[in-house]
Amino acid sequence: MTNEPVARTVDFKPGERNVFFHLLTGCNLSCKHCYINPSQHGTATVPLETVLKWLKLFARPEQETNLILLGGEPTMHPDLAAIIRAAKSMRYAVTVDSNGYLFHDLLGRVSPKELDFLSFSLDGPDSAVNDAIRGESVFTTCTENLKKAVALGFNTSLIYTVSALNIDHLYRMPELLAELGVQRFFIQVIGLRGKPASGKPEKGTAWQVDPQHWLDVVPQVARDVARAGIHVTYPKVFLEPDDEFHCAGRVAENFFIFPNGRVYQCPLCEDYPIHSFSIEADQLIKRDGLNEDRFFTLDIPEGCVMNKLLQPDNIDYLPDGSPRHRISCCLLKQEVEPLG
Repeated sequence: MTNEPVARTVDFKPGERNVFFHLLTGCNLSCKHCYINPSQHGTATVPLETVLKWLKLFARPEQETNLILLGGEPTMHPDLAAIIRAAKSMRYAVTVDSNGYLFHDLLGRVSPKELDFLSFSLDGPDSAVNDAIRGESVFTTCTENLKKAVALGFNTSLIYTVSALNIDHLYRMPELLAELGVQRFFIQVIGLRGKPASGKPEKGTAWQVDPQHWLDVVPQVARDVARAGIHVTYPKVFLEPDDEFHCAGRVAENFFIFPNGRVYQCPLCEDYPIHSFSIEADQLIKRDGLNEDRFFTLDIPEGCVMNKLLQPDNIDYLPDGSPRHRISCCLLKQEVEPLG
């Protein structure tokens, strides 16, 4: 037996279904790393009647499907409570990803039994780090509402998007997470989509994290969080020499739905009109042509072909031309379970 938390790779399961539904693209914040691209994703709020029709397209009565309700800020949707209840009746496991402002009295309009997880986003262990990325007073508002949710009995999680702006503060998160009482911690890596794709956050600072810096910091922090009794998930990012590359697009069913009816299978592709599906007249239509799914079948030494095409700066090469690190599918995760 070991007293050390151990990370394990969560392999893709055939037939696994995850639906990421952006109910709107509007938001009360202007985060520096926001990936929403209104020119590609639309600016509408999907009406309740339409949301229910679209949810039925992806529901499976014989199988529970994971549903993550997103924005923009999803709690700005006036009918979010009704959407949550309807989704539960369709056999969805429902998570709401919020920036923490919890508009329309969400905590008073749904019960902990009606929502599987309420997830909050912070990008720093204090106001100085977080608010420089997400906006003034965000840290205080988010943490206060998170504590309220915990006190009411909601299952809660927290998301931290790692970039060059905050990776050196990640080690301070275990203490905060324990204080807040969250059950799950999700570490994400910054993606070059939306605002980050348009340039650097500030003079002399790149968004992306050096591979060795990531490997030196993230796995250790994940173990520290697990020691605090909190379940941790973080992206695999870099494959080990003996790891086999797997693409979620070939195995699992992941759908990223936007208000304009675009449905992607790969989040890296969301800045481009290469979505695999469209919702037209409330029907899911498979699109013809050279779209994201045509690339999923390609095998290259670098691993993820979409990363090679869209984020090539992620990859370093050895003198012989081979990649120093192969890049995993962005949906492949490492999981560290708490001890005890």
